Amino acid sequence: MKRFHALVISFSLCAAANCFAQTEFRETAAALETQGKFKETVAVLTNALANKSLATAKRKELEFELDRLDRIRKDYKLTKEALFKALKESVKDVTESEFEGWIAEGRFDSREIDGERRFMGSSVSNLYFRHAELERRGLKPKHPEAFEAAVLAACQAIQQATLAEKKPYVLPKRFRTTMIVTAKADAAPAGQVIRAWLPIPRHYPFQTDFQLRSASPPTSDINSRESVIRAAYLEKAARKGKPTEFKLEYDYTAWGVKFDVKPEEVRPCDANDAALAPFLGEAPHVVFTPEIRALSAEVVGAETNDFRKAKKCFDWIADQIKYSFATEYSTIRNISDYCRTKRYGDCGQEALLFITLCRLNGIPARWQSGWKTFPSGKDIHDWTEIHLAPYGWMPVDPYMGIWAMRYARTLTPAEQREIRDFYFGGLDQWRMIANGDHSQELSPPKRGLRSDTVDFQRGEMEWDGHNIYFDKYSYDLQVKEVKLPKQDGRIE
Repeated sequence: MKRFHALVISFSLCAAANCFAQTEFRETAAALETQGKFKETVAVLTNALANKSLATAKRKELEFELDRLDRIRKDYKLTKEALFKALKESVKDVTESEFEGWIAEGRFDSREIDGERRFMGSSVSNLYFRHAELERRGLKPKHPEAFEAAVLAACQAIQQATLAEKKPYVLPKRFRTTMIVTAKADAAPAGQVIRAWLPIPRHYPFQTDFQLRSASPPTSDINSRESVIRAAYLEKAARKGKPTEFKLEYDYTAWGVKFDVKPEEVRPCDANDAALAPFLGEAPHVVFTPEIRALSAEVVGAETNDFRKAKKCFDWIADQIKYSFATEYSTIRNISDYCRTKRYGDCGQEALLFITLCRLNGIPARWQSGWKTFPSGKDIHDWTEIHLAPYGWMPVDPYMGIWAMRYARTLTPAEQREIRDFYFGGLDQWRMIANGDHSQELSPPKRGLRSDTVDFQRGEMEWDGHNIYFDKYSYDLQVKEVKLPKQDGRIE
């Protein structure tokens, strides 16, 4: 018996030492990365992975950390010289001294990587988003008048229809969509089966009647219509020197949405409701830090009505946060705090900041995402939903609030506010919604790493457990409006 206890104690001490060593490895690697010493960080992680006794979960965690460094390098791909060259091709009469001043002011996202200052690939575009005064010096002027007018008209039409029909879902549109995701030549060895997950519309009260028209290759699996992250799963063998294409064609119906909320009717949510509980607490990138609590106190103040609390958070983001293209979400530790700290972010970062503020204030909030397919404005896109009793779940798009107030400059102030307020409880039909929450697992699950650990819009690919990252494949979504069948014009 004494020998047995000695063995148990010995094993426990070894396990504790191993756990301590892993923690030490992670802390050392994190410190080196912060210092910009990527090569040394790689060495530390590689050394940790050499431990054959690592548990599978710990091994995957370290493998991701190693891969994350490569992802950061890809995001920060511009040298100082390359950035200045790109600026000269975009900004009229930019001088070297002016450029140096902008760097000193911190106008560009940059990182020290192994002794060299590297700049984010979208630095030029982000300069215009963050410094609107530079628009007049742009060598490639934009003409957004038609697009801005079309967005305003869509919002007004939906608003008028919901008031006239006294219901939140109106004016359905039918869309025919083709998505093509293509692995580049030799992204996988010849003969290896590439596994591909392509996003497809999930079912909502305002997104219905999905119909798969064709798939090449044929689908191996299609997730259930209410899957929180809905995908069509396909497989195809790679050929040497040839790209590998996956193609879906499908139809679906999308409805315009606008909730006519009477704030005085809104009740506090039932915190004991099991269906709402997952959307009230912390989650990946939704963390109730002391800083976010302080911001909430500043923004919400003494307000107790859930509608007004959420609207205060929405309006604050619209007024205070600037848009910027983001680094890959998988490289950021806490996205909502990143957006709060920087005071800029892309649509998903803005959405997670809003979700965090809402949940902290007892308002159920969740992710919604897929594609924004508005003509001449198509892109991957993220927004949110909040739950207000007795109305239920309603969409809220923080990015559109920002866009309306800060970037829709050909509209009048009243029109800007009209669009902002529409997207608090409203949504246009030009959406393809594949996700009802963030940081969810694919089905069937990937064997290797995810390219996007938060979202699912561009598709995911792998071979034999090896991830195929974004730089190794392309994606495209083509959408056109088609005639509604007679049986549409209803809610399933």
